[in-house]
Amino acid sequence: MQIELLETRVRFEANGDSRKEVHTRVHINNELGARQFARLAFDYNRSFQQIEFPLVRVTHSGGGTADILPSAISDQPNPAVVNAPAYQDVRVKSLRILGLAPSDTLEYRVVTTTSHHPLAPDFWLDHTFDRSGVTANEVFEVDLPTARKTQIHINPDTPAMPAESVGQGDAARSLYKWRRSGEETKASPIEPDVLLTTFASWRELAGRLNSLCKSSETTDDSAEKKAVELTRTISDRNRKAEVLYDFVAQRIKTIDLSPASTGFRPRSAAEILSSGYGTPLDKVSLLDQLRYDQVSQVHPSFFGATARASEQLPLPSFLVGLVAAVFIHGPYTLDASAKVVQGCDHCGRIVWIDPELEVAPYGMVRPELNGKAALFLRFVPGEASTADVWRRIPKDLPFPASQRVRVDASLANDGTLKAKVGYSMRGDNELILRIAFHQSPREKWSDVAQLLALCDGFRGKITKVSASDP
Repeated sequence: MQIELLETRVRFEANGDSRKEVHTRVHINNELGARQFARLAFDYNRSFQQIEFPLVRVTHSGGGTADILPSAISDQPNPAVVNAPAYQDVRVKSLRILGLAPSDTLEYRVVTTTSHHPLAPDFWLDHTFDRSGVTANEVFEVDLPTARKTQIHINPDTPAMPAESVGQGDAARSLYKWRRSGEETKASPIEPDVLLTTFASWRELAGRLNSLCKSSETTDDSAEKKAVELTRTISDRNRKAEVLYDFVAQRIKTIDLSPASTGFRPRSAAEILSSGYGTPLDKVSLLDQLRYDQVSQVHPSFFGATARASEQLPLPSFLVGLVAAVFIHGPYTLDASAKVVQGCDHCGRIVWIDPELEVAPYGMVRPELNGKAALFLRFVPGEASTADVWRRIPKDLPFPASQRVRVDASLANDGTLKAKVGYSMRGDNELILRIAFHQSPREKWSDVAQLLALCDGFRGKITKVSASDP
């Protein structure tokens, strides 16, 4: 297919509301293009967003046009939340394009309206121009309220046309426009071509997210009751933190939704515990609320889409996932109400955890995050540096890594070799296999073991597989 025209116009209001309109005209070249555009799908959260299709039209190569009927539009929960009623606001609005054939032209407009976003009145945007050569003409426009102080970064390779100013006083606005043709095919940049945000710093954004993540806390004592139930017989604070982590990681099913898709808002502890499932943000929030005796602090920590996120403008859209840093307090004294009355605020140790994975050992995060910076939501009061809100996840594991292989084999007179191979692993390979066995049906475990055997140079057919509980 060939995108003859791609127009995107975004307008922000001073209160944080926005309207994004995308106008696309596509020429279908072959059956592959017809299948690709037979269904258009758009993710949104209906609690603060709306999606409309004011224009959908097919112009047939043989003449005549066909407008798409409203019955072709469906609005369904995101597939990730089909069995999670608490997140039914996270949805996919789809459009079926029937009868699309090679040489036809499809034209459509999609309008996304955002109002009362949880992070309002702030707003942000990132945009990267198409460099695939598929788009013949691309138009991009941003309409901003002059009254809001906005940081803007534009790639020097994609300069905007001279900015326009319209209106006066509180109604004054600034317009930025780009016009690009498909001939401009420089390599894609390492960061978006256009970045803008009303957040002054990562520190300010971390503070807002921290307040938002706490907004669902209530006076409900369900978290304290559960924590007491889980740790009643445990006195060691490190072991207590590990037991709470194991409960949240393993017993609360992970619903794979990004923090942004739910507006960075976690549910209350009572809701999470009663439902038995939660988003990664929910699980970190629950772990934080289980700290009833103050022996630890849980710092929700977002990691960016790229390793350079901390060097870029502060945009919530750069935060694609999260882990948690558990600070285990050093020596302290408790009064009768279990409040810390003496102790060192900075004494203790930090343990990084990844409850989203469900099977990650305590103190371990996925290997690709080792050494990566994470946005600390709960920075130390009084620290003013931006670097203070970005903490680096250690590269080293909290325990020695190992892999032990034991082979018991017998060779028959006819040359048949039968072997029993036992693996015992600790470290990154351990986590990979935990995930593989956890996400595979038991009847598929032999396939996992077959790949493992081939990687280690063992040929032959796997006949039986057993594994400890992942």
